[in-house]
Amino acid sequence: MGTIIGIAGAVLIGLFLGWIIRWFYARFQLKTSERLAERVRRDAIKEAEAIKKEMLLEAKEKVISEQHQQERETRDRRAELQRFEHRIAQKEDTVDKKLRQIERTEQQYAEKEKVFHKREEALQGEEARYRAELERISSLTAEEAKTLIIRDMENEAKHDAQSIINKIESEATLAGEKKAKDILVTAIQRLAAEVTGDITISTVPLPGDEMKGRIIGREGRNIRTLETVTGVDVIIDDTPEAVVISCFDPVRREIAKVAIERLVVDGRIHPARIEEIVAKVSKDISQKIFEEGEKALYNLGIHNISQDAIRALGRLYFRTSYGQNVLSHSKEVAMIASTLAAEIGVNRELAKRAALLHDIGKGVETDSDLNHAEIGMDMARKMGEDAKIINAIGSHHGDIEPSCIESVIVQIADAISAARPGARKETMDSYTKRLKNLEDIAMSFNGVEKSFAIQAGRELRILVYNDIISDGQSGELARDVARRIETDLRYPGRIKITVVRETRIVEYAR
Repeated sequence: MGTIIGIAGAVLIGLFLGWIIRWFYARFQLKTSERLAERVRRDAIKEAEAIKKEMLLEAKEKVISEQHQQERETRDRRAELQRFEHRIAQKEDTVDKKLRQIERTEQQYAEKEKVFHKREEALQGEEARYRAELERISSLTAEEAKTLIIRDMENEAKHDAQSIINKIESEATLAGEKKAKDILVTAIQRLAAEVTGDITISTVPLPGDEMKGRIIGREGRNIRTLETVTGVDVIIDDTPEAVVISCFDPVRREIAKVAIERLVVDGRIHPARIEEIVAKVSKDISQKIFEEGEKALYNLGIHNISQDAIRALGRLYFRTSYGQNVLSHSKEVAMIASTLAAEIGVNRELAKRAALLHDIGKGVETDSDLNHAEIGMDMARKMGEDAKIINAIGSHHGDIEPSCIESVIVQIADAISAARPGARKETMDSYTKRLKNLEDIAMSFNGVEKSFAIQAGRELRILVYNDIISDGQSGELARDVARRIETDLRYPGRIKITVVRETRIVEYAR
């Protein structure tokens, strides 16, 4: 028991001694920290005072520098003001000198004015005396003499003016006629276009006469099919190694010619092949129409034309007017109009564009009853063309009044192109119009698919829809067409009307 108490006492003593040691150690650490903090505080105060002194020195230097800068600026401004004051003083001296000179000049003028007034008074007295003497001698007052003099001067001026006007009018008339002739001759001579008259037949060369039999086919099936799908008249006569295609429509004639040439090269000639070749050729001719329109625009340097207008121009390649190719005529008119416009100094591009488009109504496919000038005006208006171009198209045949000089130029160029020797054949145009009227009469009846005037207008072949026109109605249709032709047209001889109604069934074995 005593041992335990001893151990407990030793432990207590040890704990007490440890606490005393830790207390002393803590006080030691505290004093050390206080001394360190005091040393840091003193160092911070010293450093702050040093920074403060540096900042004060920098501020003082900056203030001194700014003071020096302000002093320099003040000296410069003072010097500038002194120079300005010096210049003002010089200008004031100059102004004072000029004012003194002006005063002397005014004084001289005043003295001269007095002298002039005295002379004027003396002259007025002399004038009054002379006027009274003149009135006494002439027995006329001053107003009467003035009126007489003015009347004589008016009469003399009118006489001189009339003489000058007569002379100018005479010279202008002579010069105008000469200038107009020079311009027209220049425009015509600068264009050396070929003059050709279109015909209504085409000849297709053959490799041999045996090819004629193949074109005719068994019992004439091939030639009938060819004439039916193309609307032309194929003439196989005694001409060696050639067949003749007759049709007033140059587009159909060209399609038939190219189709026969391809069939001859291909060698397979039968109704189905003929229809296939004609369909392909028709597509190619449509493309050629567009290419011809683009070619005409490119050659003339005209741009910004719609595709419909290009196709209408291209169709003119296959159209004729009095035997004259309409597209060639339009290009020729455009070049003549451009030359005329350049000679007289007006807008040549506008005149050339209007001249090219003046017959575009002939190439528009429409059922309208308007003439080609009115159709062309409507088309140009839809294309957004200039009002002058629209007027030139409508007035080139005198249907409306021309509103600008370009319209008159188009009229003149059109007349020059048409008046070329051999350019037009009126009988050819009358012939083609008669054939066109035959086809139009047939197409006006219900159920008609196509109509072709062949044999130089001696036969009218009509293709009808078999689901609309029956066999019995075919004969009635032929009689109605014949009566309409007799009533509406004048023609020599007689015209044969043939109505073709065909039922065709096609099936494929696969």
